[in-house]
Amino acid sequence: MKLHSLNVSKTILSKQTFSSKNARLRYLSTSALPRPFRFHVGASWAGKQPDTQQRRVKTLPFPKDSEIGAWRDQTLSRPKASSSGRHIGEDFFYVQDMRKQSGVSLGIADGVGGWVDAGVDPSLFSQALMYHAHRYAKVSWPGEPETDPNLDYEEREQVDGWELTPQECMELAHGQVLREHFVKAGSSTACIVNLNAANGILRSANLGDSGFCIIRSSNVIYNQAPQTHFFNCPKQLTKLPSTGFTRGLHDTAQDADLYETNVVDGDIIVLYTDGFSDNVFPSETAAICSLISRQFTPPPAPKELDADAEDPPEEDAQVQVMADRLVDYAQMCMVNKKRVSPFERAAAREGLFYRGGKMDDVTVVVALVCETQ
Repeated sequence: MKLHSLNVSKTILSKQTFSSKNARLRYLSTSALPRPFRFHVGASWAGKQPDTQQRRVKTLPFPKDSEIGAWRDQTLSRPKASSSGRHIGEDFFYVQDMRKQSGVSLGIADGVGGWVDAGVDPSLFSQALMYHAHRYAKVSWPGEPETDPNLDYEEREQVDGWELTPQECMELAHGQVLREHFVKAGSSTACIVNLNAANGILRSANLGDSGFCIIRSSNVIYNQAPQTHFFNCPKQLTKLPSTGFTRGLHDTAQDADLYETNVVDGDIIVLYTDGFSDNVFPSETAAICSLISRQFTPPPAPKELDADAEDPPEEDAQVQVMADRLVDYAQMCMVNKKRVSPFERAAAREGLFYRGGKMDDVTVVVALVCETQ
């Protein structure tokens, strides 16, 4: 088999323009019913070092006093112990409680670096996409209405928010980026996961080569397969410049892979960009999370938990340590040219030669499922 050297910059190519239909919104009523699930979330990230041989893009970040700039800085102020600092590169993410704390929505995005050649900063698209996705998640429900049967019919029918699936959230957020004046062009992968606190249902939408996995009893029971047009060219949400540019992919949220399952107590959900999955095997992810879990004392029995109390810090610390250690391990693998990486194996399957880890931005979000009843 003939081997070819590999350029690891992600690719953007042309495709027919899509016609995006409006997302379906179902208006729901509010409820104060108990929710037996609670989710503890940690996040960590590390931007790759700038390539001195790569073109530098002279664009401005979102101003600190703008809505997106202020939200970006607040998101990056989350406590983390990883030694990578606050630089996140072209990745971004969000963690958002949904309406009336009915669940939590998690999102992760990776700006496609190929736009640098066109003078476009890829980070602006991914930041704007996650900002608008978190806005929609904040005011929506993760599933069916939590209707209190003791209420009158008229009270149950009162409009109070809407149910929004991850796919709908992705589509609406993309639409807002297309109208965002500060983002002139760009594209990004996207993965959105909603966790329902009332019934433990996980729903997801994934477009591109970011993704997530579910770990149960030290085993990976689900691992999101990447979506690509061809090797190292992921499916991606795109915004083209208004003039002078005819190349670029036009994938939509309707092209996303959808998944739904029930989570149980102790499940660990790990969202990641491809800077992680290109360097760390799923079995290694499960091993690291399991090792850290054993270092923490078990939580109190469900009957001992107070539903009105603040989240126990033990679980919060546990998921943050998991996120930090996963990012640290991915960074170690990136610079190791003697270790076979998932990216090297994927390249070999395409008849391409690549050795060791792949340098990239890496972002990880970890959620731990706890049943309180």
